[in-house]
Formats: sequence, structure tokens, C-alpha cells
Amino acid sequence: MNKIESHCLICTQPLKITISWKIILTKQFSPTICERCTDRFVPSQSATSLYQYNEAMKDYLHQLKFLQDAALAKVFRQELHNRLTKEKAMILPIPMHPLKQQERTFSHTDELLKAAHIPFMQLLEKTTTETQSSKNREQRLHVAPLFRLKEDAQVEHKNYLLFDDIKTTGTTLEHATTVLMQAGAKNVQYFTLIEG
Repeated sequence: MNKIESHCLICTQPLKITISWKIILTKQFSPTICERCTDRFVPSQSATSLYQYNEAMKDYLHQLKFLQDAALAKVFRQELHNRLTKEKAMILPIPMHPLKQQERTFSHTDELLKAAHIPFMQLLEKTTTETQSSKNREQRLHVAPLFRLKEDAQVEHKNYLLFDDIKTTGTTLEHATTVLMQAGAKNVQYFTLIEG
């Protein structure tokens, strides 16, 4: 067994990681954050998300999305891998508008899935650069369609699972579901990292 030294991606405290046969044989990812930071995240009671939204999660999302710290996509890779690796449905991350993605340099939903080694495809494109978080509940409920099918997208009559970072009112997921169902999807479910 070897010990490797790395640092918590959130608080930068040293992490002592022991590489064992169990980690290698069971395809476990090495931890990326310390126990103290891990304990700040509250598991969700819902079957459709991993964590609850709290102050620690607010800080995490801010650093990942707005400070463009793509390394943070690795923080929840083990939990996402465990939950999604046996998923039978085709996984579709909620896309960002191309201008937003250019501004942020990466799509955080794509990066979360890549870090967890979860295969996905992209059938949708976002039609607006506005974020749902900038609107109140009433505005979110009366918004124009947020998505359309990509030009070359082929929606088959099968099950799809939408993946997003956070669900607040559910408007984003509802809009994406509507587009897929109208295009011929058999069933559309969703899963999020965080429940708002």
C-alpha cells in the first residue's frame, strides 16, 4: 500500500490517501476533499438528488460555476458514479447556452458526469442566456421555452434521464422534459446533484 499526498479541493488542507487493492479493484475514486468539508454537505432525503442546498453547497457551486474551478467537478464523482453507473436510461445533462459556455469555458453538468465516468449524450440546446436563478417563482412559471432539439438530434422511443446541478422550482427540468416527450421519448426522469 502506498500513501500519496494531495490537498482538499475545497479548503486545501493536506489529504493523506492510502492506495489499497480495494480502491484499485472496486474502481473507487480517491477522495478529493477532507472529512471536515465532506461533513458540511447534507445528504438529500430525495431519491432524485444527492444533497440538500445549504451554505456549503452554495459556496461549492459558486466556486465551480462562477470562479470556473473545473477541478471541483471531482468532489462528488464517487457518489454520482455509484448512483448513475447502472442507470439504464440515456443520460442527458442540461445544456448551457453556447454564449454562457464560452464565457464560463466549460459546462459544469458535463464536467460532473465526465469526472464520475458516466457516459452521456447531448440532444438539447438552450435557447436563452437568462438563468432561472435570476427570476422569481412567478417569472419562472411563465417563461418561454428554454430548450429546443439540436439540429442533428435523434430522439428515440426510449427512457432518458436528465441531469442538472440543482433543482429549485423544477422549471428547467419540465421544459427539457416537454421537448423530449414531444419529440418521441418514451419516458423522461431526472436526477440532480442538489435539491434546492
